[in-house]
Amino acid sequence: MFINNFDPVAFSFFSLQIKWYSISYILGIVLGWSYCKKKLIQDNKILNLFDDSIIYIIFGVIIGGRLGYVFIYNFKYYLENTSEIFMIWNGGMSFHGGLIGVIIAVFFYSKKHKINAFIFLDLISLVAPIGIFFGRLANFINSELYGKETDVLWSVKFLAIDSIQRHPSQIYEAILEGVILFILLNYMYTKKIFTEPGLISAFFLILYSLFRFLMEFFRVPDVQIGYIIFNLSLGQVLSIIFFVLGICLFLKKNNAA
Repeated sequence: MFINNFDPVAFSFFSLQIKWYSISYILGIVLGWSYCKKKLIQDNKILNLFDDSIIYIIFGVIIGGRLGYVFIYNFKYYLENTSEIFMIWNGGMSFHGGLIGVIIAVFFYSKKHKINAFIFLDLISLVAPIGIFFGRLANFINSELYGKETDVLWSVKFLAIDSIQRHPSQIYEAILEGVILFILLNYMYTKKIFTEPGLISAFFLILYSLFRFLMEFFRVPDVQIGYIIFNLSLGQVLSIIFFVLGICLFLKKNNAA
């Protein structure tokens, strides 16, 4: 058993607090961007356009992630506390909202430059697991999105929550949605298993949704929501929706290949 008593604040600079959650976003973006430039992109035109697209992607992640959390996960609270909607430093981001935000931003950017949006979306899909990995580690440090009660050898007590031994569901997700998803997608890309733009994006949606659906069984559902239907959490319901969208995208792009 492990005792989790981490401080969500990584360090302070005068009155400014730098939290692990913020660092995870920065690491995910910087490492993902660097990996794309050094390992994935061979075409100079795409390289230059990808550099310019980063600001669109960042805004898509932040705005989409925040609005997704506000409207999907905690609408009633923010309806009564509208001033807190913009306080992203206090936490509260939705992966699916961020995903939608990135898709919209990339399609807008691609249309502006008259290029296939799926070229960029595939690149983002290949490195997104890096950001997911660091994000889940930050969730673990922050004692949020914690797991259900268990007595397994590797259980964790989140002292900021209670004294119950729980599944470290954040670590499960970091490994499955971060490390394993990264390896699988990049293997498909480097071995040129799929060459049609959009197929890597489709497999990202399929595999992430599958992994997220399974991991939600080990995780306590959001307190303000609970279970939605058939004892499924909101995360699982969203995963089913995006899994179906991934299948549809794969069938469409595979037929076009």
